[in-house]
Amino acid sequence: MKPVVWGIVSTALIGMEKVNPAMLKAKGVEVRGLASRDLKKAQAAAKQLGIPKAYGSYAEMFADPEIEAVYNPLPNHLHVPVTLEALKAGKHVLCEKPIALTAAEAEQLEEAERASGKLVAEAFMVRWHPQWLTARKLVAEGAIGEVRAVQVGFSYFNDDPTNVRNMNDIGGGGIYDIGCYAIVAGRWFFGAEPERVVSIIDRDPKFGTDRLASALVKFPGSRQLSFMVSTQLVPYQRVQVYGTKGRIEIEIPFNAPPPHACRVFKDSGADLKGSSIETITIPPCDQYTLQAEAFSKAIRKEAAWPFPISDAVQNMRIIDALYKSGDSGKWEAV
Repeated sequence: MKPVVWGIVSTALIGMEKVNPAMLKAKGVEVRGLASRDLKKAQAAAKQLGIPKAYGSYAEMFADPEIEAVYNPLPNHLHVPVTLEALKAGKHVLCEKPIALTAAEAEQLEEAERASGKLVAEAFMVRWHPQWLTARKLVAEGAIGEVRAVQVGFSYFNDDPTNVRNMNDIGGGGIYDIGCYAIVAGRWFFGAEPERVVSIIDRDPKFGTDRLASALVKFPGSRQLSFMVSTQLVPYQRVQVYGTKGRIEIEIPFNAPPPHACRVFKDSGADLKGSSIETITIPPCDQYTLQAEAFSKAIRKEAAWPFPISDAVQNMRIIDALYKSGDSGKWEAV
């Protein structure tokens, strides 16, 4: 396959530390440019990563005919406007989650994608990790019976006022940052869309962001997603999938460490002390590399991209309902 030529907007930490290095290792991917509103920052970042071109503005990179696809890891409030700008310039766009701040804002991308003829997608890298694929295959095969509950816990501690995750006016907060993963987990394992949600949200008195949120998400039938996410608790993450005959646990579901193997546990529940747990070891891989390869193959039409932009809009509808419920104290329809 002819490599897809990529450009990266911004020197965001997630890009510099995780995604950009992973993309540089990907097959069918050529990262040729990096843009920042500060040319010196762009040049320093490009030099650090070995990327040949640096641009002093996003528009300058979008105007470069060599760039075919753009990775957008900017702060949340810039996801839609910068993605729209890139689509208008004729670029494919892989944009970090959450795709927008509201579903109404995200809907702009559907029309822009149709008008541009390019591909735009939300970057949920976990969907490409073999541990998620393995766990969903077990569910589909009936390994734990009828699945009725998914439980997610995801937390970290960050009280830095200069961090974008703590800036309420630009889309900071726990539900936007990590609650979106919990929603994806429920949709992934149930293979369905939720009907209604209820949430309890605690906001930081200084930042105004949701620092602790708990939620119940009702899916059709007797199926429920429950989750807790926090930006100010001990670092922790787990996904549990409960069925009528067993459970599946993903040990490090979201920040899977690329150099190390990952583990998925299948438990019949026959022994509460753990002797009935079967450990499935997943060889080391980089989910960001796999994501970049999949998106590039979709651009070259060598494989379909299974998550249309409408999928991202739906995730935002659920997030909208969760924030609405946090304010109303009631169940809210999706």
